[in-house]
Amino acid sequence: MSEFLLTIPKRLHPTIHTFCSDMWDGYLSAIANFIAAHPEVKAKIVIDRFHVAKNYREDFDTLRKQEMRRLRQELPEATYKEVTQGMHWLLRHNHANLNGDDKVRLRSLFHHSPLLHQAYTLREELTAIFNMNLELNEGRRRLEKWAAKVASSTVTCFDKFLKTLQNHLAEIANYFDTRANSGFVEGINNKLKTITRRSYGLKRVDSLFRRLWLDLRGYERLFA
Repeated sequence: MSEFLLTIPKRLHPTIHTFCSDMWDGYLSAIANFIAAHPEVKAKIVIDRFHVAKNYREDFDTLRKQEMRRLRQELPEATYKEVTQGMHWLLRHNHANLNGDDKVRLRSLFHHSPLLHQAYTLREELTAIFNMNLELNEGRRRLEKWAAKVASSTVTCFDKFLKTLQNHLAEIANYFDTRANSGFVEGINNKLKTITRRSYGLKRVDSLFRRLWLDLRGYERLFA
């Protein structure tokens, strides 16, 4: 990462306003050192919200698995199947995207697992914060308020994420400044992988990028 940052032409340094990254310390340290060494770079580090979401949703999923194991032991087999069948996919979706029948099924599960209900509600509240059109200071305040709420609850599945949030609060909250994320870059990377597989490997970089341009804009230009 450090070597790549040094390849950025100096004439472009003043134009850089955001570095969007995942939470790997190597990336964050390299970016911070680059900014410190180049005063003309007035940029903020933003931790990609989708990497943040991956962390707290994985913590919730750990609790889900624990509760499903507990219910399997405690409930009659017929009741367990009725309550839990297909629930993995329902719990992965945001509550706002569920239909009425799905919400009824969730309430049935939560009747048997109040702890999972509490964790699910906290997860949805955090997602809602990131979806709000908030100013930077207000976004940070809401994240801190959410963390305090979790810390005072009986839910412990988010303990690891709370430490992450504490250690990287500034970079995570910076998302609310420009709402920058790595979605475009991730999409391009996935498209490059698909092109490489489809072409059985490309030896030349220029050939790869010609195929990429064709996928992104070529058909529009050729057949418009």
